[in-house]
Amino acid sequence: MGKKNTSFSDRYRIEHPGKFRISRTHPGDTWKFNSKEHAEELLDEGRKKLSELQQKLYAQDSWALLLIFQAMDAAGKDGTIQHVMSGVNPQGCQVYSFKAPTATELDHDYLWRCMQCLPERGRIGIFNRSYYEETLVVRVHPELLAKEKIPAKLASKHTWSQRFEDINAVEKYLARNGIVVCKFFLNVSREEQKRRFLSRIEEESKNWKFSASDALERRHWDKYMAAYEHTIRHTSTSHAPWHVIPADNKWFTRLAVAATIVETLESLHLAYPKVDAAQLKELASAKKALLSEKKR
Repeated sequence: MGKKNTSFSDRYRIEHPGKFRISRTHPGDTWKFNSKEHAEELLDEGRKKLSELQQKLYAQDSWALLLIFQAMDAAGKDGTIQHVMSGVNPQGCQVYSFKAPTATELDHDYLWRCMQCLPERGRIGIFNRSYYEETLVVRVHPELLAKEKIPAKLASKHTWSQRFEDINAVEKYLARNGIVVCKFFLNVSREEQKRRFLSRIEEESKNWKFSASDALERRHWDKYMAAYEHTIRHTSTSHAPWHVIPADNKWFTRLAVAATIVETLESLHLAYPKVDAAQLKELASAKKALLSEKKR
């Protein structure tokens, strides 16, 4: 990760996935920012910029943006989404959280439930967890794969490489149709996760956030890290890159995510639709009619 970078997107985007190693990342990194107050000021500016870009995205009605968030428990996905997207018009943003699949969802292919929730043109779609659970939690707990009712002759040792291939193909299809895919792995350390779990247990107002199953999953930490590393190495592409965002400091995580989203939207060169001569004539006529109305 020790590259010279000029933007958040450049710094945390995985450009050479074949060389990616989680062990070389730094969950506590805050880049060149040492002040939480300064970061919060920049985050506020970023939210305002994001709001402006979202309005242009909505008005242009051509592109769509899909944001995918994956992380270990307590890494801060919910809080990041809340703080970063707080200034966006709700009409132009759709958030979906994917938990354990239902019986109906298990009767379909593993991509089905997420494909129902893709953003429309002009909108930002947010996946809080996603189809990547199928290469993460299902890989760590292979017994879950048996519940997906895949014909026995199709289940093989190549399942994971086949899923990477399928996901890459789907994301390329989305990119070719104007749906920009931007993926975030919020990279929290095991030590910081422990601290946050203890906070949830000890502070009454946070008790509702904690589940005993969360602590049990910590026993599989190394398996999860291996699954994340393998997934990112095989699915970070030029058309759908992964960004590995340090998550031990929430204030920095939110700033880095907001800046990366802004940079992604700016790369689309969004603009309000231009009005042609006929429409200008209609506007002038409407203005004249409004100004000529008598006061009541």
